[in-house]
Amino acid sequence: MRLLLADIVLVVHFGLALFITAGLANIWLGRALGWAWIRNLRFRLAHIAAISIVALEGLLGITCPLTLWEDALRGSASDTSFVGRWIGRLLYYDLPEWVFAWAYVCMAIATALTWRFVPPRRAHPQA
Repeated sequence: MRLLLADIVLVVHFGLALFITAGLANIWLGRALGWAWIRNLRFRLAHIAAISIVALEGLLGITCPLTLWEDALRGSASDTSFVGRWIGRLLYYDLPEWVFAWAYVCMAIATALTWRFVPPRRAHPQA
């Protein structure tokens, strides 16, 4: 059961990383293609908040709580499920911490600049 919960945390973690990276790409793609949803204020606030938190964790040297939670659930078990192995390969890389912090900060800066050049729109009040 603990390994299943660890895999669920891993999938959520991957989903968050996908939201951050694909979200930025989709904002720019949506700008070019005229997609209205990319200017949704709630989506954009969630997106900029997510990358800002990740960048701050990287700058402060804080391990992501989702990583800690997954590790705690996995314990010393080296066995992972098929899904866990493949998502882990996509999400985790063996690089120095400064590389990740630098990447997160660059992504946060790109997201902030995107806010300026592709601004969100407030929802129109419903009558």
